Amino acid sequence: MKVRIAGLINDSIVDGPGIRLTVFAQGCPHNCIGCHNPATHDMNKGRLEYVDYILKVADENPLLNGITLSGGEPFEQPDGMGEIAKKAKERGLSVVVYSGYTWQELMENKKDSLKILNYADYLIDGRFILEKKSYELRFKGSENQRIIDVKKSLESGVVVETDF
Repeated sequence: MKVRIAGLINDSIVDGPGIRLTVFAQGCPHNCIGCHNPATHDMNKGRLEYVDYILKVADENPLLNGITLSGGEPFEQPDGMGEIAKKAKERGLSVVVYSGYTWQELMENKKDSLKILNYADYLIDGRFILEKKSYELRFKGSENQRIIDVKKSLESGVVVETDF
């Protein structure tokens, strides 16, 4: 199975707790003004990469605490990104997902969203809003975004916000 990615960062400390392999999905429909990663918006750019290759990169870094799926928009590729999340959990890694979609929007397309969310520990949701940008936020770009405990939210049926 392949996914379209913009790139990988093998030792990120800004995309979730600990040291993370960050997978930047290529393609994003949101086109947020002021996005820090506008090169990931075009659905046809980037490169196709095997899921197994991405996991091999993770396996070769013994310092990793987890994998972060970022963007672009990971939920535009639910099968491939879900496979990465599933196999990361099988390896004992935590999974953080960034999405411009809100939790509520993801629940409207629950079947596809759960392909990723069933294996995610945390979701940072919501579009980046330039007017709400703050450098004081940890792991978020704008004040409207939330860090959601995915397991607790799925179990309770309501959004459970948290902090790392």
